[in-house]
Amino acid sequence: MKRAGVLFLAVVPVVATAVYFVLPSGAADAPAAPASAGTQSSRDDAKDRAEQDHEQQRDKDDEIIASLPPGLAAPDKEELAHRLVSSAEHSTTDWRSTYGMIEDRDDDCGYTAGIIGFCTGTHDLLTLVEHYTGSHPGNGLARYLPALRKVDGTDSHEGLDPGFTDAWKAESELPEFRAAQEEERDRVYFEPAVRLAKLDGLGTLGQFVYYDAMVFHGTGTDESGFYALRERVLRKAKTPAAGGSEKAYLDAFLDVRRATMLTRYPDRDTSRVDTAQRRFLQAGNLALDTPLTWEMYGDSYTSS
Repeated sequence: MKRAGVLFLAVVPVVATAVYFVLPSGAADAPAAPASAGTQSSRDDAKDRAEQDHEQQRDKDDEIIASLPPGLAAPDKEELAHRLVSSAEHSTTDWRSTYGMIEDRDDDCGYTAGIIGFCTGTHDLLTLVEHYTGSHPGNGLARYLPALRKVDGTDSHEGLDPGFTDAWKAESELPEFRAAQEEERDRVYFEPAVRLAKLDGLGTLGQFVYYDAMVFHGTGTDESGFYALRERVLRKAKTPAAGGSEKAYLDAFLDVRRATMLTRYPDRDTSRVDTAQRRFLQAGNLALDTPLTWEMYGDSYTSS
């Protein structure tokens, strides 16, 4: 795993799109170089206008979202989405049994842990522990924060072994940390994926396709990240919101996604695309209706 609305989204660069969906207003601001008073005033004015435009765009998008069916955000569909992702991440549809899971999968991501496969090498596990420590200081993982910051972006275990895995498992017995995992999963992956998919005019299946892609590819702006992947798809097919065919767009998305997976991991099993999402799309199940049957790494699953 990782590292207008509509017309606006179709033309903004990948970095801007990622910032718009992942970061709160103002979070992407960076310190500016020293400038004269006049230059600084102009920059401040431009910044204020950009923030106003950002808020106005978000308000318009909120109106669009509010007018649409819940789709994947409906409780039964959200539960189904988590079961589908868990079958790919943990080879079980019982995602609530995976809070304490932690292992190194030799995929250059360090330790993979928890319900969505947070990784020590891809920043999301660090962010989870930082947020959790902010609300629960003195927890059993807090002492590993310096090491987690040091290994972020690498597959190193330096400073984590031998105690981190046991500490993760112990903390995962606590309802507070389980809730923190769910909140981080939803904040970083589920909610941005569903929101963007709805603005792209996609139904429930398309919203799940975006969610699973964000989980696997991450929400960063690197060439294998979700937003760069989406930009490549937009060169091949129009979103339904831009007048394209939903099936054709999703076909193109899954083609590009599969190729991106194999570019990064040439030997990686692509079941989550080939014998799950592609199967649903070929069946015309754009609403992700149940009963649903899919295969993952040779195992068969059914959700009624």
